[in-house]
Amino acid sequence: MKKFLPLILLLSLALVGSASAYGMYLNCSQSVPVGQMIKCAVDSDFPAGTSFDLVFYQSQYTSTEIDRESMTIQPSQATQYKLFDTTGLKGGQYKIEIQFNGPVPSMRSGSISSELITVVDRSSELTITSPMTQDLSSALVIAGTLKKGGNEGIQLQVDGESAGHIWGPQYIKTTTLIQSGDGSFSQTVPVTQADNYKVTFSDAKGQIGTITFKVTAPTTVTTAPVTSATTKKVTTTKTTALTPTQTTTKSPLPAVIVMGAIGIAALLIFRMKSGRV
Repeated sequence: MKKFLPLILLLSLALVGSASAYGMYLNCSQSVPVGQMIKCAVDSDFPAGTSFDLVFYQSQYTSTEIDRESMTIQPSQATQYKLFDTTGLKGGQYKIEIQFNGPVPSMRSGSISSELITVVDRSSELTITSPMTQDLSSALVIAGTLKKGGNEGIQLQVDGESAGHIWGPQYIKTTTLIQSGDGSFSQTVPVTQADNYKVTFSDAKGQIGTITFKVTAPTTVTTAPVTSATTKKVTTTKTTALTPTQTTTKSPLPAVIVMGAIGIAALLIFRMKSGRV
């Protein structure tokens, strides 16, 4: 009996140590569609002020950190919640675990400090047939098909990058395509400004995916002003070279006439002197 006493004492100390350790219990969503938030809850009886990080990893061949959130135990030791966004992630295996700021303390047996999460990418089930870029004057038209969606309907929610929440979430009908069993849909959501609009698609199974439509300002057609043809009267000035004025020289009177006139004048003068006139 004496030789078993040390072993019994060691087992007793181990049990006491285990009973005195603190517990940490992490509980997260096990599977979510891409674009949906992962919800995590943490319960613990660690002393108030104990701090740690909740780290979100992509768990493939190597672990790639995506996000982390700090947490601190409060005096009430109430359950604390954190959310992790999966928008833009690829489908696959992910992990969320607790990391202490410093040495890792011993935790009670049964504590849960990590969770594996499956992110499901259903975006391939969605085919969009309406233009991804649309003019504001005729936007926003959302049309496409959901693989094997039949007539079960599809839910839409529209949020503008600048305009904020616009429409939904609201279910619209889908029409079964006989050959494929896909569900076709079409919905026009009036928008009042140019913006990037995120449309979130969901169904009874959960979120399918988010598609961004670009709505641009109305296209303005600029018409060049019509210029009427104006007939411009061109006055042509004809320059006529002036001919220098020619001086005409009168021919002198014949000598006979001149001599006759002189003779007559002389005869008159003579008679005047002789008193005959």
